[in-house]
Amino acid sequence: MDKYLRTWRQDALNKGQHDAAIYIGDKVLALTNNDSDAFWLAQVHFGNNNFTRALALLSRKDLTSRSLSCRYLAAHCYIKQGKYEQGLDLLGEQNPTHLTTTSHNARRKLAHVNGRAHRGKLLRERIELSEERERDRESEKELKFQAGMCYLRGLCFAKRNALDRARECYKDAVRIDVQCFEAFDQLMKNSMMSPAEELAFLEELDFDSIRIEDSSMGQEAAHFTKLLYTTRLSKYSSPTTLADATETLSTHYNLASNPDLLMTRAETLYTQCRFHDALAITTSILNSQEHSDTSPEASSSNSNASLGHSPRLYPLHLALLYETGSHNTLFHLSHTLSTHAPHESYTYLAIGTYYLSTLRISEARRFFSKASLMEPHSAPAWIGFAHTFAAEGEHDQAIAAYSTAARLFQGSHLPQLFLGMQHLALNNMQLAWEYCIAAFEKSSGVINADSDQDLGTRISNSSAQIGGDPLVLNELGVILYHQANLPAAAKLFHKALELASELGCNMSAWVATRANLAHALRRLGKFEQSLAEFDECLRTATGGAATAATHEPSRGMSAFANLSITGSGTSLLPSGAASGYDERNLIGSIHTSRGLVLLSLGKRTKEAVMALHEAVRVLGGDAGGGGVAGTLLTRAMEFWALEEGHDLDVEAMADQDMQSRKAARKSLAKGTSTRSGKKTASERISNEEKVERGMDEAADEILGAALRSVG
Repeated sequence: MDKYLRTWRQDALNKGQHDAAIYIGDKVLALTNNDSDAFWLAQVHFGNNNFTRALALLSRKDLTSRSLSCRYLAAHCYIKQGKYEQGLDLLGEQNPTHLTTTSHNARRKLAHVNGRAHRGKLLRERIELSEERERDRESEKELKFQAGMCYLRGLCFAKRNALDRARECYKDAVRIDVQCFEAFDQLMKNSMMSPAEELAFLEELDFDSIRIEDSSMGQEAAHFTKLLYTTRLSKYSSPTTLADATETLSTHYNLASNPDLLMTRAETLYTQCRFHDALAITTSILNSQEHSDTSPEASSSNSNASLGHSPRLYPLHLALLYETGSHNTLFHLSHTLSTHAPHESYTYLAIGTYYLSTLRISEARRFFSKASLMEPHSAPAWIGFAHTFAAEGEHDQAIAAYSTAARLFQGSHLPQLFLGMQHLALNNMQLAWEYCIAAFEKSSGVINADSDQDLGTRISNSSAQIGGDPLVLNELGVILYHQANLPAAAKLFHKALELASELGCNMSAWVATRANLAHALRRLGKFEQSLAEFDECLRTATGGAATAATHEPSRGMSAFANLSITGSGTSLLPSGAASGYDERNLIGSIHTSRGLVLLSLGKRTKEAVMALHEAVRVLGGDAGGGGVAGTLLTRAMEFWALEEGHDLDVEAMADQDMQSRKAARKSLAKGTSTRSGKKTASERISNEEKVERGMDEAADEILGAALRSVG
């Protein structure tokens, strides 16, 4: 009778008839009073979100102390109800670390027994072998439940914010059972290890311990599982290994159209600043529901295409929409999610992203804060929240928020990098250097970078691929530039461009870094090389596929949504998010700098006049660069007149230039007071004015040398 009832209850469960499965399962338990039947019925309650009924059932007859599986399920019920302390009390705080060393041997023994041929054995020997196999299978089940309990301990410790202990629990879970994907996923998506640590951890896992019924397929199963895990690694850990794994899964196993594999490709493109290509992939994933649904109602509803996908997709898709300036799409997606998924954290992340893209900073901060409260371990929410302070130049608050992100996501280099950017904006060079060094070590795995000279020498002389994030090298170069260590700064800028090229990045995203290199060469007196770099900047910025506005210097804030590099970082200006250039200012500043270099070369004054004239045309009355370009143009025309013997009305030109600069400064002062009426007069000095003053001083030196050469 019990066999008949078990078949009936399983058939009801397979059909989704939970009430029937519970009714029949209760009768089976009454007949057999078996622990496995009690566990089965509790599982049905758990799957039906009846956690209280499942706990009540498991509490009978002391099942949690007798059965490991029942203890695991009871603890899981507590965690689902938010009772983490009760769940941890039931689980215990210590992991069975001895199993991490014995599980491989036990499973190898089991595979060996299963793979041997026992023809001609006596009946008694066959019976003993059958009993041994049954014991081994029970041991396998216990190992999997022990791994699951380690995973649950990790969740409890994470809720306590004991992240170090949570990380060890997750790692022990995967070591005990390499198929405990939930624990591995927690390690990856929460950035609990650096890219180098992730790769080392993957290599130490015993994939050969995987057991399947067909022992001849064991090696292939192990290889397949390792490939799947490889695709979840950080995109900075080993680009070659990641590319090989993705290619093998796509071609050999025909998983090219699988959403998870597509997500991996999109994340890789994202780190390469190929935003439009990545956006096409994430959009295709979102729209896949339209193609799979054949009913007219489903195909006609665009809203449904944005729902029903993995939560992992939304942060990346939102970041790409932000980078490509797709404000209307962001608004539509935010509206759809707020209507159909109001209780999900990524809904508020979408709304915050939309407000940030439209420069409504206070509203963006409110929704990022709401997203972080709903999901305290959401990296995109915390980074976005911190960026809203950086966007307004509130460096102290930004540093506090970035510090929280650095504590929560200890394996990611980006919070450390953003902290370095904020200290650079505050002119705290030593702290900026320390944070950027920490970011470099996390992203590349290089340890012991003690001094700037040692780091610059080792990186520039390294023939092997150093890996990591090129943006970190750019920021380190900016710090060295401000410290007047120009040779080391130039080496770091050059290495950042090399690394970006090796990673397959869209080089139009790195115009600012190339401009930084050109400035360093200019100050080193290498004017011909500097001019060549500025010319390359113009070719890339005006002819690249991506819009330069999304890779502007000093932006440093666009990596919020996926906790990943998205732009070229900073130029020689402070790295605060509020000091960004748009495309026009970027190209205009390059023309201005090119004119400076041409004046420094001498005997190329006419070319300098043409370059500065183009800068004035592009910048117009912009206070950040138009005034500087206009002043330089006036002086350059004076020198050109002296060289060519022309008679120019210099006084009229100077007066016109002065009027232009005054009007530009009034416009800037008006804009500054509109943004913040609480700042003092000294605080209203913008980064553009600082740049103008610095370039005026540099221009005076260059113009004085040019005048002496003419005279």
